Parts: sequence; structure tokens; C-alpha cells
Amino acid sequence: MNGLFPVMIGGAIGAGARHLVGGAILARLGPGFPWGTLSINIVGSLLMGLLIGWLTRSGGTETVRLFIGVGLLGGFTTFSAFSLEFWTLFERGQATQAFSYVLVSVVGAVAACGIGLLVMRQVPA
Repeated sequence: MNGLFPVMIGGAIGAGARHLVGGAILARLGPGFPWGTLSINIVGSLLMGLLIGWLTRSGGTETVRLFIGVGLLGGFTTFSAFSLEFWTLFERGQATQAFSYVLVSVVGAVAACGIGLLVMRQVPA
């Protein structure tokens, strides 16, 4: 429970930043393609890599990791955690597991969302 507050505060800030950045990108590029989500996921993943690299070098605190990595970047994009988990597996020499994780995560999440949509379309309003 000690780490809950930094995660919550960081998450609120990250979610707000996602909303503002996504809205700004949508206003500039239009709704024809999900540029906002794509940009947020790439930037969030870059920031996660920079954060973890910095924490590894500096020996940063657990509170900083929780606030920025789990909270702020988690609220900004969960894709950043996914990206870090891929690289953790890959750098451990578990390339097959890393690429399987990517495949199952993407296909599984897209399929689960589709199933959820299909189920809800069958439920009377």
C-alpha cells in the first residue's frame, strides 16, 4: 500500500496528459487515422526506456519508479509497460517468449475487444 499514492497521482497526471495530447493531435491531423494513440504509444514507450535506463544508472528510488513508470506513463499509455516487458524478455535471451508475448497480446486484445463488441450487440438495449 505504500506505493499506491504515487501511482494514483502519476496515473491521474498521465491520463490527463493523454487526453490533452490526443486531443491536440486529433485537432491537427483529423480523425481519419488514430495518430493520437499511435503517437502516445510510441512516445510513452520511448519515455519508459529512458526512465528505466536512467533508474538503472542512477539507482533511483522505488517511489520515482512507481510515480513516473507505473503511474504517469501507465496513465499516459499501458503500451509503455508492454514494450518494457517485451525488451525484458528479449534481453534475458527469451526471444521466442518475447515475440510470442507480442503476438498473443496484440491478437488476444484485438480479439477480446471484438468479442466484447459482439456480445454487447446481442444484448437488448
